[in-house]
Amino acid sequence: MFKEEDKQWATKILGKIDGKLTVEANRLGGKIPYIPDEKTKKYDEDMVKKDPVWWCNGFWSGMMWQMYHATENELYKKTAEMNEEALDKAFEIYTGLHHDVGFMWLHTAVANFRLTENERSKARGLHAAHLLAGRYNPRGKFIRSWNRDRAGWVIIDSMMNIPLLYWAKKTIGDPRFRFIAEDHADKVMNNIVRNDGSVAHIGIFDPINGELLETPAGQGYADGSSWSRGQAWAIYGFALSFYHTKKEEYLDTAKRVAHYFISEVSKTNWIPVVDFRSPKDPLIFDTSAGVCAACGFLEISKHVPELEKGLYVEAAINILKATEENYGIWDNEQDGLIGGATAAYHSDYWREVPIIYSDYFFVEGILRVLEQDIFIW
Repeated sequence: MFKEEDKQWATKILGKIDGKLTVEANRLGGKIPYIPDEKTKKYDEDMVKKDPVWWCNGFWSGMMWQMYHATENELYKKTAEMNEEALDKAFEIYTGLHHDVGFMWLHTAVANFRLTENERSKARGLHAAHLLAGRYNPRGKFIRSWNRDRAGWVIIDSMMNIPLLYWAKKTIGDPRFRFIAEDHADKVMNNIVRNDGSVAHIGIFDPINGELLETPAGQGYADGSSWSRGQAWAIYGFALSFYHTKKEEYLDTAKRVAHYFISEVSKTNWIPVVDFRSPKDPLIFDTSAGVCAACGFLEISKHVPELEKGLYVEAAINILKATEENYGIWDNEQDGLIGGATAAYHSDYWREVPIIYSDYFFVEGILRVLEQDIFIW
């Protein structure tokens, strides 16, 4: 499926990744990083101490498990295990946890269990799955996102978290986890994904009857715009839901959003702007949207006929190569692997910087090309 020249390129990049992450893991010990300090260019904050319930706290461990699977370097395993144990603090706090428990424990406990069959990790994964299932609204047929006074809010990011429920169903044989995941996927598919393949970031539903009330801009430019990372969440999320359920409408949805994304990102040399429907000035990029979408494209390619595969594989390779060429950070004096990630269009901070989830999806993408990745989802 992959050209030999692309595999050779990915092998070279994996070597760089291994060297860089070895340095970072040795220096960080059990700390969980997020974004390098603007001045020092280093991971100076430990998210375990700063914010144990932060939604991104699983991605570093996810990279560690991916690299352990690929290299068998015990440093990566030890680091991931320390991070997983540290996240027990988030369970204790509870307040602040929301739909992103999938991101937090798929990459830590569930990845550990898949590789080692560690029973404590299995328990942690099931604990998180029960928390996610507990957010299900049986009248609206959706999993609520975020907390506070947002009982009817659903964000597209949630599609990347429901694989935790599919895993729980498979692990303990309880079908209610899959029922909840499918109800939620159907709700998102029918209300947040648009007919043209673009996607809203947020859908606000009536929590009493499930009626769609509005779709505000969220982290995108404006109502009706197209936040690129939201597109990526949808591409990968629906591809994963197809993998777990074999419901063709999920694959069709993933492909529709993918085609929209490819048509847009090809206009900017395979590096996506933050929002595909935003002004050309200022032109703000978000590499995290690209590398996440690339992983989604590669997942889609596994489920389509042979003559369709090339479209998705070629797009993924183009994005990964353009991202590395323009934003790769291989200086060991600077932390992070990939620059150019932007959290939100209207944010004055976290704009075109290294962010941990961008690094994670870049690593996963490279390992997918080499067919050395662990299936975390």
